[in-house]
Amino acid sequence: MSAEFDQVVAEFRRFEAGIRNADDRFAGLDAMRRELTGLRASAASPDGGVTVVTGPGGAVLDVTFTDAALAKGPKALSAALMATLREAVGEAARRQAVIVQEHVGDDGLVEQVLETQAEAFGTSVGELRSKLAEETARREPPAAPEDFSEDRVLRKADAPEPPAAPPASGGSAGDSFLRTLYGEED
Repeated sequence: MSAEFDQVVAEFRRFEAGIRNADDRFAGLDAMRRELTGLRASAASPDGGVTVVTGPGGAVLDVTFTDAALAKGPKALSAALMATLREAVGEAARRQAVIVQEHVGDDGLVEQVLETQAEAFGTSVGELRSKLAEETARREPPAAPEDFSEDRVLRKADAPEPPAAPPASGGSAGDSFLRTLYGEED
């Protein structure tokens, strides 16, 4: 019966280890979700007349035009917009792939995205890889959570102390009344 008990204990320990592993992966997925939610990519046309901002999944969040871009006419504006959209959406997809790969560990994901984009955009994987390196270099690291451990309840620990109360003059009618009420003398 001892061998059976040892086997059950071993199975239970493997089960516990699996649960811990799942908890760790879920914690990582939550961090990944936060990073993906905050993902922003932007691109501007070569002349700066069109700017596009995209978010997760290449969602277009903002498009701006300068007066000079609007004056170029519909065909030129359309061409500039489409090229800038492709650039911004491509950057968002590359950055999204990097974030997912960092958290999930799928080593081939970024490479697959680069190959797909190279084919779709008519460019080389090497060119896209260099763009990705630039984008990753200028990407801001996620903000560290604010540390409240040194805070006081009503003000921060490094906040200056409030000014001291002015010295009591002792000459007001209220002060005289209170002193006589409690039998204190000046």
